[in-house]
Amino acid sequence: MSQEPGYVEIQINGGWGHDFTADPETIWQVGAHLPSTGVTSFLPTIVSAPYERVAAAIDVVRTGPPDDYGGARVLGLHVEGPWISPQWHGAHNPAHLLPPDIGIAREWAETGMVRMVTMAPELDDAFEVATVLAEAGVVVSAGHSGADFETSTKALSGPWRSVTHLFNQMSPFHHRSPGLVGAALLSDRPCGLIVDGIHSDPSAVRLAWKLLGPDRLVLITDAMAAAGLGQGSYRLGDHQVVVGDDGPRIGAETLAGSTLTMEQAVVNLRAWTGATGAQARACSSANPARLLGLDVESGQAGSPR
Repeated sequence: MSQEPGYVEIQINGGWGHDFTADPETIWQVGAHLPSTGVTSFLPTIVSAPYERVAAAIDVVRTGPPDDYGGARVLGLHVEGPWISPQWHGAHNPAHLLPPDIGIAREWAETGMVRMVTMAPELDDAFEVATVLAEAGVVVSAGHSGADFETSTKALSGPWRSVTHLFNQMSPFHHRSPGLVGAALLSDRPCGLIVDGIHSDPSAVRLAWKLLGPDRLVLITDAMAAAGLGQGSYRLGDHQVVVGDDGPRIGAETLAGSTLTMEQAVVNLRAWTGATGAQARACSSANPARLLGLDVESGQAGSPR
């Protein structure tokens, strides 16, 4: 009997007290914990920060794990920002936001360590930069964006291959201005979704499920340093984040990642949508694997490109 594939986590900022942007060396410490939540492969995510921080994370991934490492496989990095909208920065430090840079994009692509980049399509030069990344095999994802429906549709029928945390920090759906949400749901692109009941109400999860189905919905956690530990004060990039009953927040309003685990996301999806076990596993393994060009049957891959 073949073994069920492990979960593939394409957006995780840290966990167990560690934040990847603040200290990329902790990627392996977090990775050691992830198999206990069902995750066997992941993309450590670096939020908006100086380019030097991304370079440090690239070096960590390139160097590889300690000799005795037995944790989840690192497939490369997800760089979320700094090429995002100042109006939709969310928990990202606006001081670090920058316009898309084609030279930096080429550098990231050439390392082979950057597997995914979240970028707002309405920014100047975004389409040129996205094209460079996409042609190099990097997944460009639309997120933290105020793009209108027309721009979003053009992006998602072009070099943008996915959508980062659907509904959150993006131009919302309105019946006279459908925004990025409307374009995403009408496209054929996979969409990441944080199924914790905080980032999206269970009814919104059901709506996404009906429109995306088991082939396009990609479960993500967007987990931060509090994952695996619980309430308290933690880091996310430059910010101190307080985790309470209403999730991780900067101040009273701004959500800052989650404490969700992938195994709980699978449980929630099934409970809120009626998805079968096989469908929920596809959303947590086959769909993200396919997006990254991995072996869909196993959800595994070799070392980063």
